Amino acid sequence: MMKRAIPITALFLDIGGVLLNNGWDHQARRRVAAHFKLEWAEMEERHRLTFETHEEGKLTFEEYLGRVVFYQKRPFTRAEFRRSMCAQSKPYPR
Repeated sequence: MMKRAIPITALFLDIGGVLLNNGWDHQARRRVAAHFKLEWAEMEERHRLTFETHEEGKLTFEEYLGRVVFYQKRPFTRAEFRRSMCAQSKPYPR
């Protein structure tokens, strides 16, 4: 008797550092902080205290941004900052 195939319903993978660069690593954060004229050490400390909680799904992306960057008024928008963050992800050349 043949076993019935179970359909795949979900696929979990981490493409950062495999298919794409690590788009939000310390070098990318430093570039984005410089672009927006943010205090690097302060942003990095806030990131360090917050990012793991975000990666575990206990904090939304918007909450992460609120704690790391937008805890005070900024001369740029969340959308501008998000675009700059996302632009850091690049495919690895083949």
